[in-house]
Amino acid sequence: MTGSESAITEAHWIAEEDAVVGSGGGIVPWKRMAENQLREYFQGKRASFTLPLAPRGTEFQQAVWSRLLRIPKGTTKTYLALAEELGGAERARPVGSAIGDNPLLLLIPCHRVIGSDGTLTGYAGGLSSKEWLLEHEGALQQPQLRLF
Repeated sequence: MTGSESAITEAHWIAEEDAVVGSGGGIVPWKRMAENQLREYFQGKRASFTLPLAPRGTEFQQAVWSRLLRIPKGTTKTYLALAEELGGAERARPVGSAIGDNPLLLLIPCHRVIGSDGTLTGYAGGLSSKEWLLEHEGALQQPQLRLF
């Protein structure tokens, strides 16, 4: 995770042994909060994050990422449904691109977005990680989901 003194700007999927919170510089308030909230999430004690987030992106990307934050733990939404919320089905590809550019993996839950046919598609951390996260959150109990 990296960020300013006031907010997290990037969080990418990395191997646990490579995990470092922050840039290694001074202490900033969100570092300890992020460590605690991530621990709680992986222990199954937290459904969402209350961290100061400041992802950098276009106005459209910000709108997509804002919608992702509204998808509750344990549920999924399709790219098409998000596109329709943002103006119409023709926006499905731009929505997919914006999701692919999400700089705050897990914190902005792009893993909760699936294909219209229920397949698990695209995730920067890999499909096996996406599947694990959705199982962890209880979303794979939905019978329409399948990993291809």
